Amino acid sequence: MNIEGKTVIITGASSGIGEATAKKLAKEGANVVISARREERLKSLKEDIEKDGGKAHVVIADVTKKEDFEKIVSETKSEFGSIDALVNNAGLMPLSYVKNLHTDEWNTMVDVNIKGVLNGVAAVLPTMKEQKSGHIINISSSAGNKIYPGGAVYCATKAAVKMFTEGLRMELAPNFGIKATSIEPGAVATELTDTITDEEIKEGFVSSLEDLTPLESEDIAEAIYYALSQPGRANINEVYVMPTSQEQ
Repeated sequence: MNIEGKTVIITGASSGIGEATAKKLAKEGANVVISARREERLKSLKEDIEKDGGKAHVVIADVTKKEDFEKIVSETKSEFGSIDALVNNAGLMPLSYVKNLHTDEWNTMVDVNIKGVLNGVAAVLPTMKEQKSGHIINISSSAGNKIYPGGAVYCATKAAVKMFTEGLRMELAPNFGIKATSIEPGAVATELTDTITDEEIKEGFVSSLEDLTPLESEDIAEAIYYALSQPGRANINEVYVMPTSQEQ
């Protein structure tokens, strides 16, 4: 599929994978609707995209709020007339050992990593069903495929995203022509680790990355573009991207 002129909503677009994806897809001719909570960063990103000749629209929103996602959809249709794809990218990774009971962080991860994805799908689905087309891309993780100490809750949320995405494909692709893709990166150089507050795990986790050359956000943006640019007959179900130097 040629994505030129297509409209793509991207959550968590104020940094990292979301920002890189917005730039990549806009460069390829897509209309990008960039959403997050940090307004100044989004405005700066919009300026960068428009300087390069792309089209971007900013919507300040919190993915944990259904009404905010409904606002994203409303403004997207008003601005560009359609919703061709959704990249559910917003996510958090405050790793912690279960015994340390960072329960507030557990709940926040469930709210953002799982409920945020569900809210996004619920908001765009009526439009995509009516169009009989669309593509939902959910950012899972390699952590959705294998567990590690300190990642019990985070890995559980990303496994949920992966399974939900496959369920979407089974239900929506044959009946409505709506594709679904789970993107599953290994270590990526983003702000995700900044949310770790558990001091017991923080030192060990950060040191474990010292000898690793992580992926860059642009690598994942390329994977998202690859999934989006396939012909109508092909649905890329999963994209598993690991740093060359990451063992597990």
